[in-house]
Amino acid sequence: MWSKAKDYEYFSVEAEFTYYGCADCKTIFIYPVPVDQLKKIYPSNYYSFVNKPKNSVVRLKEWLDKRFFKKILKQFSAQTINVLDVGGGTGWMLDILKKTDKRIGITQIVDIDNQAKSIAEEKGHAYFEGTIESFTTDKFFHLILMLNLVEHVADPLAVLQKAGSLLAPGGMIVIKTPNTNSWDARLYKRSYWGGLHCPRHWIIFSEKSFRILLRSTKLKIKKLQYTQGAPFWAFSIIAAWSRKKIIRTSAKRPIIFHWLFAPLAAVFAVFDFARKPFAKTSQMFILLGKDETL
Repeated sequence: MWSKAKDYEYFSVEAEFTYYGCADCKTIFIYPVPVDQLKKIYPSNYYSFVNKPKNSVVRLKEWLDKRFFKKILKQFSAQTINVLDVGGGTGWMLDILKKTDKRIGITQIVDIDNQAKSIAEEKGHAYFEGTIESFTTDKFFHLILMLNLVEHVADPLAVLQKAGSLLAPGGMIVIKTPNTNSWDARLYKRSYWGGLHCPRHWIIFSEKSFRILLRSTKLKIKKLQYTQGAPFWAFSIIAAWSRKKIIRTSAKRPIIFHWLFAPLAAVFAVFDFARKPFAKTSQMFILLGKDETL
């Protein structure tokens, strides 16, 4: 057993969940997987289902995202770039991409929330309500986003294989996912590590275990880099203070909307960026393409 945890972020269910870990590859996974509780553990106020407040931290993150994706979009020679965002919620990332590159054409979201669907469609994005495994289309995508997604699914291999089948020639899959082999994961292991996002993160990888997973796909890593895990630090600290009755959080006021979240995330973003050159931080960006040798 790696740890036990409850939903200290949204208080969606009362149950305690058990996470197990692989000592060799550093994978962490929840068991049993709460596949039958999706509507409960993803409440209507879940952060990706609602429009984000425009505070200074959100604006900074958007600026960093725009800068990051501008470099990626420059690699495409296509005059029109089709983008699929798996788990894209209201389409906030697709909005950023449209502002970044005028060549963005079709913007397709696959997600499970009807409220997010209404918001996304109002903004001009196509929306499929369901899982990526059940999504069908005759279109191919130059860029497929799976940002904080693979850790949420019961079968990451099936998700990667489906994404690979939707990739246009020369296309790229961009994955952002937690890294278990990090300082904050070890520090908060016995209390509550924010990277668990309990009970919504079902399998959490290390770089080693993700590379092992890819062996069963036709995808290869083009680039892997570590990035700041500020939200996980903030979740961990606020959850600890809440349990000690220092501050109050509740289902109506989840951690991510608590006034302390933004300043704590800002501080630890700076901390993680400062130590990134010599330490593995708690999130990874992984850029994938098709392995043409297979």
